[in-house]
Amino acid sequence: MIVARTDQVTRRYGDVLALDRVDLAVRAGELVGLLGPNGAGKSTLLNLLVGLRRPTSGRVELLGGDPRVPANRRAVGVTPQETGLPGTLRVGEVVDFVAAHYPDPLPRGELLDRFGLADLDRRQTGGLSGGQRRRLAVALAFVGRPRLVLLDEPTTGLDVEARRTLWDGIRHFHDAGGTVLLTSHYLEEIEALAQRVVVIGQGRVLADDTVVAVRGVVGIRRVSVVAGDLPALPNVVGTERADGRIHLLTTDADQLVRDLVGSGVPFRDLEVRPTSLEEAFLTITAVDGRPATS
Repeated sequence: MIVARTDQVTRRYGDVLALDRVDLAVRAGELVGLLGPNGAGKSTLLNLLVGLRRPTSGRVELLGGDPRVPANRRAVGVTPQETGLPGTLRVGEVVDFVAAHYPDPLPRGELLDRFGLADLDRRQTGGLSGGQRRRLAVALAFVGRPRLVLLDEPTTGLDVEARRTLWDGIRHFHDAGGTVLLTSHYLEEIEALAQRVVVIGQGRVLADDTVVAVRGVVGIRRVSVVAGDLPALPNVVGTERADGRIHLLTTDADQLVRDLVGSGVPFRDLEVRPTSLEEAFLTITAVDGRPATS
């Protein structure tokens, strides 16, 4: 069963194209990671799925209906990138306030314990650290026993220990049959949680595959040189010229450098560096030098 879907969705903000004909389907019981750099369109996509924005064109479906209809949002938990909490209320009071909106909420103690907040029950939210407020904001998405949870950059501002506690809370929900769609620009975070990864770049879906497949693409390196024409070289998955340099994307940078030296073609100013996730996918999906459309 598909619980969230976009069909050829485009969203513009004036002249800015935030999403470009995006197709996405999230099935019940999945834990899907939405991966991409800042500004790629991840938050816009989540806002469309929960009905906070309307698409410029295309169709959005949430739990079988229009996300702008409140009844279709009742079984959805959400944590946006930025949340505001009333600073004078205690943590337990905030949880109780949110829980009052649901017919069968999680018990306060169980929720706080799951997200490592039990010792903060009586602390005013205004006295919490940024990381503690973030954990509370994420925990609140689970109060109403939702079927689907949407988390936008959930671990922003968290240290390693707090991040792992939050991951454990998300896994607990998923292991019990819940569906999760979360965004991040950190591959390691998606690797820790998701089985399926959707990569967004420049408002388009660049890939929709397993973590293993995406990790393989991220392993690509960029080898840049100043040179004339180069011969065909093995292990090169993309080539471009820019600013007087030749840029080669390769799955084996060490071997490519050896092949360059062995070719006898003169070159200088050799650079080897990792590619960005977006750069790797844009290059691999390019057609005749132009990024492929999704």
